[in-house]
Amino acid sequence: MTLDSSLRVKAGSAGTRNVLTRAERIAKLKVQDRWNDDSTVLGMPKVRVEKVSLKKKKKVKTPEETKEEEEKET
Repeated sequence: MTLDSSLRVKAGSAGTRNVLTRAERIAKLKVQDRWNDDSTVLGMPKVRVEKVSLKKKKKVKTPEETKEEEEKET
């Protein structure tokens, strides 16, 4: 069965998700040493999803630009 074009997401999964799949949660718990192979998936501990915030890069001024700014101020 095909998916109607109005139901498709144009950007795909470009946005961040706030829910992890079980496999992703287990992988994060293993990295944090909070999971072993004997553990059960029932009652699994919560895993925080870090929000990614992008900061704007500061523009590096060339010596020529700094001279021009100093001349404008005086």
